[in-house]
Amino acid sequence: MTAELTRTAPAPTSTIPPAEAPALSRRPGRWLDGWEPENTAQWESVGRGIAARNLRWSIFAEFLGFVVWQLWSIVVVQLPAAGFTFDTAQIFWLISMPSLVGATLRFPYTFMVARFGGRNWTIVSALLLLLPATGLALCVGNPETPFAVMLAVAALAGVGGGNFASSMANITYFYPQREKGWALGLNAAGGNLGAAVAQLLVPIAITIGAAGAVNLPLAGLIWGPLILVAAIGAALRMDNLSAARSDFAASLAAAKEPHLWVLAFLYIGTFGSFIGFAGVFPKLIADLFPQFSTFAVGGATLTLAFLGALVGSLARPYGGRLADRFGGAAMTMTSFAAMGIMTVAVILTLPLANFWLFLVLFLALFAASGVGNGATYRMIPTVFAWRSGVADAHRTAGDISSQRRAAAALGIISAVGAYGGFVIPQVLGLSKTSTGGYEAGLAGFVVAYVLMLTITGLVYLRGGRRAGIRI
Repeated sequence: MTAELTRTAPAPTSTIPPAEAPALSRRPGRWLDGWEPENTAQWESVGRGIAARNLRWSIFAEFLGFVVWQLWSIVVVQLPAAGFTFDTAQIFWLISMPSLVGATLRFPYTFMVARFGGRNWTIVSALLLLLPATGLALCVGNPETPFAVMLAVAALAGVGGGNFASSMANITYFYPQREKGWALGLNAAGGNLGAAVAQLLVPIAITIGAAGAVNLPLAGLIWGPLILVAAIGAALRMDNLSAARSDFAASLAAAKEPHLWVLAFLYIGTFGSFIGFAGVFPKLIADLFPQFSTFAVGGATLTLAFLGALVGSLARPYGGRLADRFGGAAMTMTSFAAMGIMTVAVILTLPLANFWLFLVLFLALFAASGVGNGATYRMIPTVFAWRSGVADAHRTAGDISSQRRAAAALGIISAVGAYGGFVIPQVLGLSKTSTGGYEAGLAGFVVAYVLMLTITGLVYLRGGRRAGIRI
């Protein structure tokens, strides 16, 4: 017999008046039936609390996914000290390979929530993180490890990047349209913080007590206990929603929507910039300002590279919230404008060789990309509701068919956007090997931001105004 989760007296589903909260019942395996977050009565009675509980554990699991995803961007800077001798091109491949695999895995991960349930897949995807974390510990402990093996283990870290797609697709079902921007922003920001925390803690962990050397295997081993906590917590505290069914037909319908690919292109510029720059930031500092690459703190080593991912992560939920208020198109355009300006400023000031100016400008670039992440992602459900004929698409999700297409689109767009994490290191690596500097690569990004700003304005800002809605 199922247990009623509403605060009203137990009653058969069919006898609840339309004005009251729909019956919400639980089945074995922590499956919830009757979930309708757009129903105000259900949402205010029990829905908000259930959604918040699932969001908290989703954030923690996704946080660890980003940690594992970004480990190689930190470790590569320390490889020479551990006795490895890889050239510049090989180093940039080790940085970018997790992003390439992670972006690709986001496509199948999008369907995992629909197939297995959000809670069930969070357990599985968390446990999978043990493989790359352990693999990294094994291969970086031996300087004789071949580059091909190192690259394969770096590719395995891509499972951490795949977590984002399933996590975001899952959380979008838990929240009403009017609160999706903030909820998705928090979920994504919590995950993005994993990059910052990894860049802060790993250098400390591998150097503390190492007497001037580095204990690189600890970069992977220290996360094992937390990964187990995430899996157990998801099993005990998260729920599967029977309504969360972004089936293959919905995904095909989403893929046929031209706006999906426009939004995916824009997301390469926002999230792709964040994850790409987060991956190369430690390397950029080490190359351009080696004297500021690390700082000794007691018996440990600290790097300031973590500040970039930290600022971008914290800015993301505010991008979603600002998009809730002013529209995703307006905030995305603002972000692209700021990113372009900051990148130009970095190019112009590099000859000054001023580390603190470089750091401030790059942190502003990270902040702009974080705001853009939240704003662009907030546009996705709005655009799909708009295309389904919903009058107030900014605040209303539309029917279940529209919601399923939007959920599928969230996963697909997050996958395409993540390829920016591969493109940015590769472009900067090519710029470095062919010109001896990073200015040419950065200039190419400026051109891309101008193009993306223009597309956002023409398609969504002006298009939404013509349709009489805010996108």
